[in-house]
Amino acid sequence: MSYELPKLPYAYDALEPHMSKETLQYHHDKHHRAYVDKFNKLVQGTKFEASPLGYVVKHADKGPLLNNAAQALNHAFFWHSLGPDRGGEPDGPLMDAIKKANGSFADFKKDFSEKAAGLFGSGWVWLVKNPDGGLDILQTANGDTPFSGESRPLICCDVWEHAYYIDYRNDRAKYVEAFWKLADWEFAQDNFTAGADEEQRSTTHPMQRKGQHPHHPPSPR
Repeated sequence: MSYELPKLPYAYDALEPHMSKETLQYHHDKHHRAYVDKFNKLVQGTKFEASPLGYVVKHADKGPLLNNAAQALNHAFFWHSLGPDRGGEPDGPLMDAIKKANGSFADFKKDFSEKAAGLFGSGWVWLVKNPDGGLDILQTANGDTPFSGESRPLICCDVWEHAYYIDYRNDRAKYVEAFWKLADWEFAQDNFTAGADEEQRSTTHPMQRKGQHPHHPPSPR
């Protein structure tokens, strides 16, 4: 059984003027699809063939299978990190944690933006919740992902050039400014407040097989 490319959680033009319909069509339908298709080919005949995507990311060895699984999952998470009529600031427990870690939301935003604009080459920038409850801003290169570790991703920004070149050419900093107008803090808050033994809401692992936990293989029959 193959994994399917998850649909966008909004219309292709829903993020305009900050992210164009053309960008979403190319980014989702071409780039994201390519990772999904490549993963489906590579996983055939391996011990991960019936495993949820999140389990593959946590347990596969470094190489093409892991790279494509991670990129498929990273992109699925990224689409839910954005939304129309979003932006602004979080509130509640997440805002409290951001202030504890960074002093203020403005300082957090500055640090995140600098890490996103300054990451060398291609990759991702993440706000994550560590096992001790504290927050960190992580840079991951290429297809690396915090889903392979113990920290819980809350929200992310894709800084591969294909995420912004149509709209912003090589001006990554301008793209990062637009990201703040789309950031879905409700999604991030849901991920932050999920209990230790509670699955993150289904959008976090939208490619898992129905009825399976994203980090555990199916039960033997």
